[in-house]
Amino acid sequence: MPTEILMPALSPTMEEGTLAKWHVKEGDKVSSGDILAEIETDKATMEFEAVDEGVIGKIVIAEGTEGVKVNAVIAVLLEDGESADDIGAAPAPKAEATPEPQAAEAPTKADNSAPAPAAPVKDGGRVFASPLARRIAADKGLDLGQITGSGPHGRIVKADVESAKPAAKSDAAPVKAEAPKAAAMAAGPSTDAVIKMYDGRPFEEVKLDGMRKTIAARLTEAKQSVPHFYLRRDINLDALMKFRAQLNTQLEGRGVKLSVNDFIIKACALALQQVPDANAVWAGDRTLKFAKSDVAVAVAIEGGLFTPVLRDAEMKSLSALSAEMKDLATRARDRKLAPHEYQGGSFAISNLGMFGIDNFDAIINPPHAAILAVGAGVKKPIVGADGELAIGTVMSVTLSVDHRVIDGALGANLLQAIKDNLENPLTMLA
Repeated sequence: MPTEILMPALSPTMEEGTLAKWHVKEGDKVSSGDILAEIETDKATMEFEAVDEGVIGKIVIAEGTEGVKVNAVIAVLLEDGESADDIGAAPAPKAEATPEPQAAEAPTKADNSAPAPAAPVKDGGRVFASPLARRIAADKGLDLGQITGSGPHGRIVKADVESAKPAAKSDAAPVKAEAPKAAAMAAGPSTDAVIKMYDGRPFEEVKLDGMRKTIAARLTEAKQSVPHFYLRRDINLDALMKFRAQLNTQLEGRGVKLSVNDFIIKACALALQQVPDANAVWAGDRTLKFAKSDVAVAVAIEGGLFTPVLRDAEMKSLSALSAEMKDLATRARDRKLAPHEYQGGSFAISNLGMFGIDNFDAIINPPHAAILAVGAGVKKPIVGADGELAIGTVMSVTLSVDHRVIDGALGANLLQAIKDNLENPLTMLA
């Protein structure tokens, strides 16, 4: 029976995507692992591989189509001996009605993550499985009826029979109710009302891409649901600037040039170790406290931003952090990051100092518990330890904190640790 190829969920936050390019055409024969298409998510363009073998019988969604929902049918795969005339016999995406009242539950919206394996789909006693899966099962003497299918609609594919795991029982724990999703935009006047307000004035309508829609939804959710509070400090950078100049002179032969941002990343990573209770995230009905410092750094790109994560940052040298950050930033601007490179972390840094911003307040990126907003280092009058007035380079920072995870005193301790590390840069090498 023909198999429906569904729009994949390529990241936990993906709800829809753009089918950027097909690598196959109708009539092409494909095998497991072949590249079928390129899918644009809200963050990156990723390749979509075949999980089964067969012939592309029909391409349902044309390349270039935007807003394709996860789990929507994008193509149909035919088994050996099947033709395009059999496509109408493909299993429907919705479950068939059954006499049992409890089975009449309406289908819920697809989860953002990849769908969990389903029980084998049966039709009149037939178990749906690929020809390759059937051959492997026959060779191994396996009962297909006892194998859980991970393909579309529970279809059994090669990987299922190779692992030969028994099917999960149907009386498993009840599925949790889906949490309400944040509105894509902040509440306000409707589109028509806003357009009417500017009737007669020249303007251009700019269509929102997937990244901008996601940023709008996540930051609206964050500002509405996360109880922010803000802590501010001024940091004297004189010692750091002198130390950085010395290091860069010594590292010049290796082609390494450390930025102030590299020191900030290291200082934050070490501060999370020095104040371990602040190295945590909000997880609904609990917090998750981490042993390692995974620090996310905001990178501006055309039309939005990425927050690639430097993992185990407390363990890495300044030169290693610098090289890794440059690589992540370059690939972020080219939208070539894999999901695991920009997801996770417990703490974030947003640095607008290079744009001349003295200070600002950043919005926390859930589930992070804090984000450090970094301003520019500027020359200011300072009072020295001996009481004498002098001129120093001062950087203003603001720590935005989730009060559900970090209380005021704990946040103050974390910010003090960051300040101490930056004002005494030699200690970061100890």
